[in-house]
Amino acid sequence: MLQGYTPWPDELATKYRSNGCWTGETFGEVLERMATLTPTSIALIEGNRKVTYEELDERANRLAYGFIHLGIKKQDRVVLQLSNSITFFEICFALFRIGALPIFSLPLHRQTEITYFCEHTKAVAYVIPDVFDRHDYVKMAREVKEKVHTLQHIIVAGDEQEFLNVEALMSEGSSVTLPTITGSDLAFFQLSGGSTGLPKLIPRTHDEYLYSIRKSVEICELSERTKYLAVLPVAHNFTMSSPGVFGVLYAGGCIVLSPDPSPDTAFPLIEKEKINFTSLVPPLAIIWIEASKTRDYDLTSLEVIQVGGAKCSAEVAKKVGPSFGCTLQQVFGMAEGLVNYTRLNDAEEKIVYTQGRPMSEFDEIRIVDEEDQSIAVGDTGHLQVRGPYTIIAYYNAETHNEKAFTHDGFYRTGDIVKQTEDGYLIVEGRDKDQINRGGEKIAAEEVENYLLSHEEVLDAAIVSMPDAFLGERSCAFIISQKEQLTGQALKSFLQLKGIAAFKIPDRFEFVHEFPQTPLGKVSKKSLREIIQEKLATKI
Repeated sequence: MLQGYTPWPDELATKYRSNGCWTGETFGEVLERMATLTPTSIALIEGNRKVTYEELDERANRLAYGFIHLGIKKQDRVVLQLSNSITFFEICFALFRIGALPIFSLPLHRQTEITYFCEHTKAVAYVIPDVFDRHDYVKMAREVKEKVHTLQHIIVAGDEQEFLNVEALMSEGSSVTLPTITGSDLAFFQLSGGSTGLPKLIPRTHDEYLYSIRKSVEICELSERTKYLAVLPVAHNFTMSSPGVFGVLYAGGCIVLSPDPSPDTAFPLIEKEKINFTSLVPPLAIIWIEASKTRDYDLTSLEVIQVGGAKCSAEVAKKVGPSFGCTLQQVFGMAEGLVNYTRLNDAEEKIVYTQGRPMSEFDEIRIVDEEDQSIAVGDTGHLQVRGPYTIIAYYNAETHNEKAFTHDGFYRTGDIVKQTEDGYLIVEGRDKDQINRGGEKIAAEEVENYLLSHEEVLDAAIVSMPDAFLGERSCAFIISQKEQLTGQALKSFLQLKGIAAFKIPDRFEFVHEFPQTPLGKVSKKSLREIIQEKLATKI
């Protein structure tokens, strides 16, 4: 057993197997099955390169043999930091085949995070591009390798310099026996989406994650006709499994990989490849909506646009369908487990004003107060969850686990929600995203939603700022369509909305973009630091 990993208790494992959630299938078997059923179907498109299911399976096997020749074995940890590329999938499935454990880092992670991932897991290998988005990953890898003594191999997709090229790993398997992998084995590690500190590592088994994918494929109605445009990082849990790229491969569809999410890159791909499904985060949805007014691409193939990763405001949600002539599907989930979807046939009110309902009948939802006591349906409280694809512990984080999980095994999500009578969740914010203004509590997302209803506001983020008298006041960071927009105009606008005076931001800051976390979310920690620095210098 891998040190630092908490295995599922026998009682729960037996329960989830007996009710059909866990089938024992592995990721390697999924690809092998699709390569047998639809060998010539296109699995992946990157630029002008197309790879069939049979070719992906064959190249994954050759890489698996290469990893074994290199000395990488079952349960060895490998930090994988690649952009949206076919190579990402070849490496993934090769590691799945030998039972080595990818740690899915993101292109935005830098030396501090990568060093931490390598040290924390005792990683033996690190897989990178040579250069991506003008960042030199080979140079960074040298610096990481100097600090991490367990790191034996740097594998590069591109100019490897003194390291090892991915293509050089390709090997024939005549003298290699692949290890036995089971559904209960660990498959990989993901990263928590916390806004403070370094990410916690989330261990996922084949059983639990493939159950999540199967349910997602069913609810989102994926099939072999699905053409999915991956514009967000494929290593992000949302893009990976909700239903994401792994869901598309499970269903036998086709993934088109976009090097970046901008409309100028994505819209031509939608037109060329007749994309019918894609996933966006709310800030990107706003950009796409605005761009659709001035771009002349044929986007009529789009059938579903998912918006997730953060709460989509009602004001934005209302615009997605009309802007693209497709169905909006809201997704609210977390890498730790629980995924909620609005259903494709839901009434517009549910699609616009809720973040969906749990995808599995075996998801156990609990909404509680500050003392962990259950509250009435419709009241706002802290979301806790337990179920067949929600983890029971972070990897190698005993102290944090004591806070993150209840004594009876529910995961404390950190989300503030309320639940409707028919089980749909409405996200009100985060328990760390609440401003206490002299005893009056302000849910940042509530006020952000009001601001987003102003026609000249593209995006809004509200954070606390220190105040000697009240403890905290609120500051609204605004991305505006017009430079003439003022804080006073927005205050007057909010007053006309009739909201409580204490909810109206005390200060407005106009910016061109928001800082982001490596997972692509607005970094409110950074925004708080910006306003604290301004206050300190009396700007």
